[in-house]
Amino acid sequence: MVLVTRADLQLSKGKLAAQCGHASMECALRAKKLAPRLLDTYRRGGARKIVCKAPSQESIRKILSRAKKAGLVCYLVKDAGHTEIPPGTETVVGIGPGSRREIDKITGDLPLVG
Repeated sequence: MVLVTRADLQLSKGKLAAQCGHASMECALRAKKLAPRLLDTYRRGGARKIVCKAPSQESIRKILSRAKKAGLVCYLVKDAGHTEIPPGTETVVGIGPGSRREIDKITGDLPLVG
């Protein structure tokens, strides 16, 4: 699973962790419904997660579009707006579980969150 965050939002570490948690959970729930065997394999293999960053809202929307076109499990987190950012702000795209090779075609050139 790869979680792609928006670098331009400059979220606090706690907020970023919470948004990634939302993406991870929603991807797992979608996989349970759409591809339960894939989810089981993912969980038995260690449930790997990688967190990358993209520069903007436009870039995460493009990433989401590519993931959907590739038929990958994916989810776009939109914040509720209770703390740091306005309601509806798109913060993270979760992709996976899925083939590492297929996900890397979309996210392989993105820098890791440091």
